[in-house]
Amino acid sequence: MEKENKNLTNFEAEEWRVGPKAFVSLVVAILFFSGMLTGIADMKWLSAFDYSTLAGKFGTMKTLGKDTFVGAGGIGARAGFLFALSLVPSVMLAIGCLEVLSYYGAIKAAHKLLTPLLRPLLGVPGLTGLALITDLQSTDAGAALTKELYDQELITKKELTIIGAWQYSGAGLINNYFAIGSALFSYLTVPLLLPFALMFVFKFVGAIYVRFILNTFYKEDFKNE
Repeated sequence: MEKENKNLTNFEAEEWRVGPKAFVSLVVAILFFSGMLTGIADMKWLSAFDYSTLAGKFGTMKTLGKDTFVGAGGIGARAGFLFALSLVPSVMLAIGCLEVLSYYGAIKAAHKLLTPLLRPLLGVPGLTGLALITDLQSTDAGAALTKELYDQELITKKELTIIGAWQYSGAGLINNYFAIGSALFSYLTVPLLLPFALMFVFKFVGAIYVRFILNTFYKEDFKNE
């Protein structure tokens, strides 16, 4: 009993030490969840900071036989969740295939073949080559494989950052260029593959730049690796 009272006393003592940031946080929480920000006239932009607005709504099945389960007209977090859910099968398929290929030594082969290229160029081991190649087709599968390499401690945090920079620039390059970018092909005044080649080259340029930054300005952050 004395121990409980002592804990209660300590709690009350800590409670009175609450600073101004805590009260500001409380006010923000009340405004965020109360819906008050959606009813202010001439300031509709404030609704962007309201919980119900950010939660959004699901899409609707407007055209049967054409719309997917994601629907049409969805907005906010709910629409984003359904879109993210639609990516799960492709990511699971990619990871499953990569697990089988890795079992038969694909990562080991990539490490042996690509280390002489990737180590001097990007400062990463050759086993990351499979993740880089996968990223050209699927950003999600490439990111998942990279995370797996990091979780297994096969790459360091510094190498993870460099790989992330390579993947972020022109992510899903092949799919996005020939699928989404095809809408602009008729306006190109240069050979079709030239912009593609430039984007591929600049993936390396961006990663090399990030490597330079990490080796100079942020060198101390990775000295224990």
